Amino acid sequence: MPKPAITGILETALYVADLGRAAAFYRDLFVFDELLRDERMVALDVAGHGVLLLFRRGASCTPSSVPGGTIPPHDGNGPAHLAFAIPTNALADWEAALSAHGIVVEARVYPALGGTSLYFRDPDGHLLELATPGVWKIY
Repeated sequence: MPKPAITGILETALYVADLGRAAAFYRDLFVFDELLRDERMVALDVAGHGVLLLFRRGASCTPSSVPGGTIPPHDGNGPAHLAFAIPTNALADWEAALSAHGIVVEARVYPALGGTSLYFRDPDGHLLELATPGVWKIY
């Protein structure tokens, strides 16, 4: 039987203590447009082809009724990690933007394939990465 197709990861979810603070951080630093907001979550447009979901920690532990159905419960604890792809020629601009926002770069990593990764934290302690091509064989 052939494997069904997958075309990518559409949504990534982070669970946060203060939804307003987290949404402001991602909107201000990354200039992500807001797609949806309610009392339990904010959905942000990531480069027109991905969605970053910010859920208030503990707010999705019961099923959520939405138009068209019911979303099963989910939640998360502790620091998560996600990486945003950036072009190599944007690396210096991102370093300047992080500095201008008072964000400390915790690490710079130079993978063997030739890319560069900058690691830093969001207000909830999630580890964020800005990665140039050459970090993975596929990127």
